[in-house]
Order: sequence, then structure tokens, then C-alpha cells
Amino acid sequence: MNILMASSESLPFSKTGGLADVIFSLSKEYVKLHHNVSIVLPKYKTNKVIKGLKLTKIFQLDVKMNWRTIPTAVYHCYYLGIDFYFIENQKYFERDSLYGFYDDGERFAYFTNATVKLISSLPYKIDVVHIHDHQVGLLPCVVKTLHSEEEIFNDMKFVLTIHNPEFKGYFSKDSLFDLYNLPISLFDEGKIRLDGQVSTLKAGIVFADKITTVSPTHAKELLTYEGSKGLNFDLNLRKNDFVGILNGMDNDFFNPKKDEYIFKNYGIKDVFNGKKENKIEFCKKYNLDPTLPLFVVVSRLSSQKGIDLLYPMIEFLSYTGSNVAIVGSGEKSIEDRFLELSRVNSKHIFIYIGYNEELAHKVYASSDFLLMPSSFEPCGLSQMIAQKYGSLPVVRRTGGLADTVDCFETSDEEKKAKDITKNGFGFSSYSISEAIVTAAKAMNIYSGKKEVYKKMVKNAMKLNHTRDNSAKKYIALYESIQK
Repeated sequence: MNILMASSESLPFSKTGGLADVIFSLSKEYVKLHHNVSIVLPKYKTNKVIKGLKLTKIFQLDVKMNWRTIPTAVYHCYYLGIDFYFIENQKYFERDSLYGFYDDGERFAYFTNATVKLISSLPYKIDVVHIHDHQVGLLPCVVKTLHSEEEIFNDMKFVLTIHNPEFKGYFSKDSLFDLYNLPISLFDEGKIRLDGQVSTLKAGIVFADKITTVSPTHAKELLTYEGSKGLNFDLNLRKNDFVGILNGMDNDFFNPKKDEYIFKNYGIKDVFNGKKENKIEFCKKYNLDPTLPLFVVVSRLSSQKGIDLLYPMIEFLSYTGSNVAIVGSGEKSIEDRFLELSRVNSKHIFIYIGYNEELAHKVYASSDFLLMPSSFEPCGLSQMIAQKYGSLPVVRRTGGLADTVDCFETSDEEKKAKDITKNGFGFSSYSISEAIVTAAKAMNIYSGKKEVYKKMVKNAMKLNHTRDNSAKKYIALYESIQK
């Protein structure tokens, strides 16, 4: 099968969050299953350069957006069995970050149109186009509305995965023809209208052949008024074509046995000695006390991540006998808030603002617990990675966190350590008191019930969160719409 992934980011070239991990690791699994896989991306100024890998210009295309004809260069490289295509446009992508600009709607409209043009120019026919989130949400609509008579697009199927329903790709209906060459009637008929605006994410929901999201629990949440972020009506209309497929992690990249980033490699048999050595080196480097439990945060710093709960949890832990390390970036006001917390309690709080892959790996390997009290979490990867490294997640039971963390319960208090099956700690209500009580419970188990803690760590490390499970489910989904 010829599969094309259309996304705004993917490892190893560009990343702001878990989307990039998913695209790359899922594609690698498809290659192992003997499918032909392509990924099309913007050619960002900030793209990571891979040593020994050269991008070759293969196409010069003309991309039309209303009255504009935009000369477009397409570059290619072949990496780990995957064909990567990069859409070059200095006006739109020669910037210091991937998102957050006033013209993001226009930038990704151009990318969507350029991707359609690229597909029509390839020397082979694509069977399934898998689009991700709102940035390329209008791609199926563009193809089915404007190119349905072209042979290259005959029998082509489209799958949309919703990674983050909070961002819906809004713009005004007056820009619909200007950006996509599409008729206003699509808006007037309600097919791409949401909250009185065009929504590229809704367009993907309406025009894709199948819709997925990244965990079974989040799929159920998206069908409800409370959990849908406004998408429940449209998703319920397509519920027979909507499924939650749990994300997995890249077991090659996140593996404490062979991780080149961490201070000391270890596996399940020597996890406690290995983590102790990592923790000592980490704490020495960042002036923390290695004899205290270490709670960590590896995350975008945004409201979605439960900042209203995270801040008091960190404050409580750092003043009651624990250390906290934070690696992430996001909203400036949130960054400043955490920096101030670190400034007034620097002996117990370390913070790094930004994205640093090596440091993130060191944090996972050195930590005892991961804090992830999200307000909503479609899937989440940090909790899976933490478990792989023997760091127990402390989570709010929502979305993929509910699907991946089996939380310690009150009834477990009376069990012998050998009978404990849990692999993390959790709470349900979006409540500061519940969050702090759960963090305190984790700290007490670590300090007062060491054998229970050790059994939970080993339970976590035995979990199979690898990407091959989700890859096989996606391939089955693709095959179901090819018939």
C-alpha cells in the first residue's frame, strides 16, 4: 500500500510536541510492515539537519491560490525507508518557529494546496492520505471538490487523526476562495462551518473517509458535550466512521537499556541501581539533593496541561521534602510563573525553558515520578515514556492517561507488595485538593512503603506501549476503506 502522511511537523526534522513523534514512529512501523510510506512537511528554517543526509530538489511546481501563482520547490530525501518531501517557501516557512503567526491560516492553506499539487505530480499513485490535525484539514475537501475527475485521485482515501481538538483552524468565509479556491457554498451549506467561521478541522471530519483520535477514552469524550471542545455534533454524525486508536511510543528511541543520552544505561533487572546513578549525576549537575524523591514535568506549558493544578502540586512537593525538575516551554505567562517558583526555591526546583531532547531523556531516567495533571489529554506520550524508564506517572484520569496508567487505589493499601498490579497514581476531579493528596500519596509510598514502590516501578517497565500495536490497527483501518 502507498501511504502518504501530511503533517505540519515530524521527527527527525521538526517538532513542537508529541505529534512529531507519532508521525515518525508510526511511519517507521509501516515500513517494517512492508508498505511504501511518504511524509510531506513544510521546509522550515528551523528544520534539524541530519548528518550525512542531503535534501535534493525534485520538483518545481506552480501552486495556485486564487489570483496568485506561487512558484514552489519540493525537496526530497530517503531516510529509514521513508520518502520525505519538503515544501519550500521562504515567505511562509523561513521563520524562527513553526506556529503562532498572524498568517498561520494562509501559511497552511498554501501547504495544503502544495501537498495536493505534489500528490498529482508523483510518479506513483497514493492509496491512503493520512492527514493530522487542523493544519491540513481541508485537504480531502479540496481533492473531492476540485479534483474528483482527475485519474490520479480516483479511489484515493483519506484518514484524519485528531491529536488536539482545541485547535480548529478557524478563518473567515471570505478567505475560503482566496486561500483554497473553494466555493462559498461549502460554508453556506454548513459542511465546513463551525461557530460562524470556516473550520479546517471540521472540514476534515466531514470529508475524510475515516476519523480517528489517539486513545479510546478520548474518542468517547469527544462524542460528549462536556469533553468535545465543540466537535461532538459533527463527530456523532460520523460516529460509525470514528475510532480511538491508542498511540504508542518509539521503543528504539526511548529505551533506558541503550539510550545514548542518559548517564547510565539500565533495564528492569538493575533499574534501581541504574536510576540511582542517573539521579545522582543529574542532581549534581543541577544542584539538587539526590537523597530526596524527584518529581518531574516534561511538557508544553499550556493550560491544557493542568497548570492550575500543576503549580500548587509543585509548590507543595518542593516545600515538603521533594525535588521538582521541569523541562518545557509554552505560554510566556506560564513560563514566567514557573521561573519565579524556581527562583524563590532554587534548592528544590530546577527548570529549563525550551525543548531539549537530551535533557528530557536524562530527566526521565533520573526521576522517581512524572507529574501530568492534564485538564484534557487526547493520549499523551510522556506518561508512557516515564513508565518505560521506571518513573511512575501521577496523572489526572482523562483521555489517554486513563487508558495507559493503572492507578493505585485505597484498596491497595492492605495488599502485600507482591500482589500490587498498579503502575502509577491518579485522581479524577479537576481539583487542587485531589491533585495534592495524590502527589502526597506518591511521596508517602516512595518513602514509607519501599517494596510497594519497587513493585509498581517494575509493573510500569513491563508495559508494552510500543508503536507496532497502533500501526497494525491503522493498517487494518486503511484496508477497510480500500475494499
